[in-house]
Amino acid sequence: MNLLPIKIGLRYARAKRANHFISFISFSSIAGIALGVAVLITVLSVMNGFDRELRQRILGMVPHATVWGNPTLVDWQTMADEVSMMPGVKAVAPHIQAQVMFQSNRGVHGALLNGIDPAQEANVSILPNHMTAGNLSDLKSGEFGIVLGEQLARILGVRLGDKVTALMPKANVSIAGITPTLKRFTLVGTFKVGAELDSSLAYINIQDAARLKRYDSEAVEALRISFDDLFEAPNKIWDIAALIPGQNKVSDWTRTHGNLFQAIKMEKTMIGLLLLLIVAVAAFNIVSTLVMVVTDKRTDIAILRTMGLTSGQVMWVFVVQGIFIGFLGTLIGLALGVTAALNVSDVIAWLERALGTQFLSGDVYFINYLPSQLEWTDVQYIVTSAFSMTVLATLYPAWRASKVDPAEALRYE
Repeated sequence: MNLLPIKIGLRYARAKRANHFISFISFSSIAGIALGVAVLITVLSVMNGFDRELRQRILGMVPHATVWGNPTLVDWQTMADEVSMMPGVKAVAPHIQAQVMFQSNRGVHGALLNGIDPAQEANVSILPNHMTAGNLSDLKSGEFGIVLGEQLARILGVRLGDKVTALMPKANVSIAGITPTLKRFTLVGTFKVGAELDSSLAYINIQDAARLKRYDSEAVEALRISFDDLFEAPNKIWDIAALIPGQNKVSDWTRTHGNLFQAIKMEKTMIGLLLLLIVAVAAFNIVSTLVMVVTDKRTDIAILRTMGLTSGQVMWVFVVQGIFIGFLGTLIGLALGVTAALNVSDVIAWLERALGTQFLSGDVYFINYLPSQLEWTDVQYIVTSAFSMTVLATLYPAWRASKVDPAEALRYE
């Protein structure tokens, strides 16, 4: 390929113009592309950060998948050993669950009561890492201790050592009539993951839960299963169910919290498309810039045609000029966006300290800082899209330049 059109195009792109308006439009095109790329990278990185925090906190607390008995699992120890040996399974822990209404002297609130084995819970949950008071080891069989979410404890107005009454929907029939099932627990710990789970979850020893539901002391209702890759849970749980005898039910996290993450994914896609319009506007400025450059350079184009350049080579002159503008804007935006995405958390934290305020309150949001996670696949998508739009924007002005008639352009020169 003849390099002359490329050299001329690069010279036109770098040259100082007598027409300052054209120079301003060219600069605004570069600035618009850079701004659009930088904002896109930063915003999508922040959304990736929120997605990561939700995944780690919410999906760290709820089971990746669960095998339920009818109503209890038969020989669950053997079943747990078999499931834990399956490929992709990280850990297995026994579980009992009940919907209850908690009551104290200061409040009433409904929650999900979970019976767990404190020694095994760390294998399938992040709960032990988010204890704000007490310890899971304090959930000892027969003592009827309970661990509440920090927000739930605040609603009930209880502290460590206080009593909490659990009201179950299952009724007792006795000589005195029909009475609800009540049980008093002692608060031995609280946890905080910074999500709505802080107000809806409570934990007791699994043997205490079995007694509460009138099972045998060693019985369990379900096995909580943690996988190496949580996104494999919907497929692997059915493989596990096929190998387990009996009429057992299965569920996975996509049924309980899948809509939340689908909504985040959709929101990320829509915001990405909307912000991409910034780049599209900047690309439209490239069209305007090159159209004016073609009009300004009609005499030069005619001279180049008379010196032997073909219409295709003239077209390449202006394509190269537009590509140079797009490449420069995309490169600047890439550098600014990556820098911002990697440092936005520290910058916001510094601003909070400098201004003496907090942009994200832990009492309102599930986290108290602005997370960011740079995904290079997003960066690749943004850079490719921005550069492709700038290349497409050069085609019409370059085509107009190739159609300039040398005789008509030089008639009055």
